[in-house]
Amino acid sequence: MSLPGLRRVLDDYARHYNGWRPHRSLELRPPRSQRPVADLTRERIKRRPVLGGLISEYERAA
Repeated sequence: MSLPGLRRVLDDYARHYNGWRPHRSLELRPPRSQRPVADLTRERIKRRPVLGGLISEYERAA
């Protein structure tokens, strides 16, 4: 893997880790949560793979 490729992987991971993963100190909400927790009995969820599917991020589907 080239240095630019490695930097891109590390940047993607750092963005996910610092912005979107649940934090215990925030009652398992991500720091950049833009919406309240979805009611899964009424809403559809869309998965977005990060780092080739190694990590997943989820958002409400349209």
